[in-house]
Amino acid sequence: MCSNLLEPVHPQLRVRNKFGAVLTASVATFAVEVAIGMIALAMWRQTQESPGFPYNGFTLFILIIVAPFLAVVGAALGALLTVGLVMPLLVGAGWLGRGLSGREAWWWVPALAAAGAAALTALAAVPTGDSLLPVLGGWLVVTAALSAPALVARRLLLPDRPPLSGGVMFGRVVLYGTLVVVTAGSLAGIGTYAGIVHAYEPPRLNTQRAAGTWTDGDGGTLVLTADGHATATRIKTFDIVDSGTVTHRCTGTGTWNFDPGDGPWAQEIPVSVDNCSMDNWAVSGTPEHPKLFVYIGDPDSWDLYILQRPRHR
Repeated sequence: MCSNLLEPVHPQLRVRNKFGAVLTASVATFAVEVAIGMIALAMWRQTQESPGFPYNGFTLFILIIVAPFLAVVGAALGALLTVGLVMPLLVGAGWLGRGLSGREAWWWVPALAAAGAAALTALAAVPTGDSLLPVLGGWLVVTAALSAPALVARRLLLPDRPPLSGGVMFGRVVLYGTLVVVTAGSLAGIGTYAGIVHAYEPPRLNTQRAAGTWTDGDGGTLVLTADGHATATRIKTFDIVDSGTVTHRCTGTGTWNFDPGDGPWAQEIPVSVDNCSMDNWAVSGTPEHPKLFVYIGDPDSWDLYILQRPRHR
C-alpha cells in the first residue's frame, strides 16, 4: 500500500496539526507493547533459576497502591518516546520514501527503525562486550517496539483514507491490543501447561544427595553426614532486631534431616546446631550444582544466604 503520507513541502506541519492524535495512538500502542513485554518477561523468568520469592498480601497491596503512579510515569515516558522517536521516524520515513523511490510506502517505517535500532544496540553492546545473539535479539526488540506505534500513528496521517480522530484510534488500539494481550497470555499459559516452556524448578534432593560439605565461599562450611550429624564452622546466622538484621558466625555440632515436602519447591533441610539459631534450609540451583539457602531478615527483601558445594580446582 502506497500513498502520499506527508506533503513534500511541509511534512512537519502535518505532524504538528495531528500532534494530539498521533501522541494518543502512539502512547496507547506503547502500553500494549509493555503488557506483552511483561508476559514475555514473566515467561522468561519462569525458565531462570529462582528461589521462588514469596509474595504476601502486603506486597500485593503495595503493588495495587503504586500501580496508578506507575501508569502515570509510563504514560509520560511513552509521550517522550513518541515526541523524541516516533514522530521523527514518521517524518524521516516519508522523506526517504519520496527522495529515494519517489513515493512513500509503509515499509520505510520499519526499515528506518531497523537502521536506528542497529546504531543504538551497537552503541550499547560495545562497552558491555555482549555476544552476537543478545545484540541481535535487542536489535529486533527495539525495531519492533518503534515500528508498531509508528505504523499505528501513520494511519492517522494518510490523506487517502477516511480521517480518524485520536479518540477513535485510541479505542481501536485498546480493543485490538487487549485481544493481542489476552491471546499472548493464553498462549503463554498453554505453553507452560503443555511443557513447551520448561519452567524452572529446584533439583530434587534426598538424604544421600544432601549429605556432604556445603560452603558460603567466605570461610563458612556446613558438613552434613548421611547418618544425620551436622557440623557448622563459621556459618552465618541472622537475627532481626529493632535496628535491622544482625549477623552472627556459628560454630558447633548437631543434627539434620531431609524433608522432601510435597514437591521440589517444598524441600527443606532442618539443621539443629548447638548454640545456633538456624532456619531450615531450602533448595535451589541445578541438578549439577544444587544450592541451599535461607532468607536474610524479611523474605520480601529478597536477600539470600547461599551455600554451595565447594568447587574443586
